Amino acid sequence: MNTFYNTVQFIVIYLTNFKNMPSFRRTIQITTRLTAPGDGSARAALEDDFHHFRVELAFSGGVVTHAQGSGLRIPYTGCASAGAVLAGLAGMRLDRVANSVTRATDASLQCTHQLDLAGLALAAAARGIAQRRYDIAVPRRIGKHTSGRIDRDGVTVLDWHIDGETIVAPPEHAGISLRDGFARWALTTLQEDVAEAALILRRCLMISRGRERDLDLLPHAESSGRCFAQQPARAATALRVVGSTWDFTERAGELCADDQAFLQAV
Repeated sequence: MNTFYNTVQFIVIYLTNFKNMPSFRRTIQITTRLTAPGDGSARAALEDDFHHFRVELAFSGGVVTHAQGSGLRIPYTGCASAGAVLAGLAGMRLDRVANSVTRATDASLQCTHQLDLAGLALAAAARGIAQRRYDIAVPRRIGKHTSGRIDRDGVTVLDWHIDGETIVAPPEHAGISLRDGFARWALTTLQEDVAEAALILRRCLMISRGRERDLDLLPHAESSGRCFAQQPARAATALRVVGSTWDFTERAGELCADDQAFLQAV
């Protein structure tokens, strides 16, 4: 009897906690303006549960001449200075592959999300895409299981089922690890647009794990060396911005809603 009661109590507690666990949402919007082949500008915005960033870029003769980012909602105070470091992309040639920005600068010294955003904007410009939007959803995890869906311009591109850090469905992607070798697999195996979406979705699946803990309990950024704020030289002074995590589980339509005037001014 006690075993039955304890089991029922566990199920009730589990389902209550599951109901209260938020999903993860991210939206990316990009606008480019070409005045001639290889000449023009781009603006892009990214908003999710943890971040809200914008980037501005200019290019001439197929070469980046200006790159700058800004943080409207940031997890750590140190992130505020990261946008200026995007200037290191100047001199990079436009490339249809967004991931190419990691060859033009040291990604560990950049804000990961602003660098990703800049790469996507430059790739859109290189392909002649005037406007692009990505919407990503990662539902609550049940044990090690979750899923990840990415829509591009309102159409679903990928919808994965995940066990731990491995894709288990659909069958054509089953067995692929989200860790080692993922970028190489995506860029060499998938079509150009699908590979881009896959890298975005992978990023979201990884950072969505932050929803499983209270990040406001961290006094400052971790000294991991993985990004601008987490560099050992500044991590201790990159203080946690309490309250910067927002829940878009039931209001995903609000993501990037405040960025429309910025994007249209490209």
